[in-house]
Amino acid sequence: MASKVRTFIRSYLDIDEYGAKQPDLAYPVHSLYLDSGGLNTYWHTINGNKNRYKLRLRYYDARPTTPIYFEVKRRMDNLILKQRGGVRREAVDRLLAGQYPEPGDLISSSAEDLVAVQRFVELMLYHQARPKLHISYRREAWESDAEDPVRVTMDRQVRSGPSHSTRPVLETPKPHDVFDLVILELKFTDRFPNWMRDLVETADSMQCGAAKFAEGIFVKGEDWVTRPKFVLP
Repeated sequence: MASKVRTFIRSYLDIDEYGAKQPDLAYPVHSLYLDSGGLNTYWHTINGNKNRYKLRLRYYDARPTTPIYFEVKRRMDNLILKQRGGVRREAVDRLLAGQYPEPGDLISSSAEDLVAVQRFVELMLYHQARPKLHISYRREAWESDAEDPVRVTMDRQVRSGPSHSTRPVLETPKPHDVFDLVILELKFTDRFPNWMRDLVETADSMQCGAAKFAEGIFVKGEDWVTRPKFVLP
């Protein structure tokens, strides 16, 4: 079915620049999720709170020269909003220790990015959140270059594992497979294109939640991530 979806969206979107360099059109994505000792943000998802958010570090490789993106992914009723700012790797530990970012810590001079990282640190301190879970997967992403951006992604090989280190890792000991399906996401800003409706019908699919962070904990239980079994230096 994923192959049929790919054939369909080729008529409307182009593979993104990172997937275009890969033989399978997909690239690795890594997220290190932070949460409180009581897993507040996890329980907000499990309880279905309409207004909730997650705190995560997003990165794509282990090279010391590439940035770490500090992200606040917020859900407000049916809207998904994301604030994110790219941080230089040498500043990550200091920010996760609770210090607020300085302009030189970011890879961009954008005030919007600085505000995003400041907001991340505020929420982290409010919840006393620390690294809890590493999520990895391979993403195939298709996008438009129109003024109203549209993006379709398919995520495969979703895996999770406890991680309590501030050092971003590419794999944790004994990771767990979260989904054995392909996660299809349709992303748009203002208008739902008519062809997306046709795509949903072609794939014989229905809208549902596929929260990688929450599912990654739920399958194995809260003790799996709250007990620091795999602490890396």
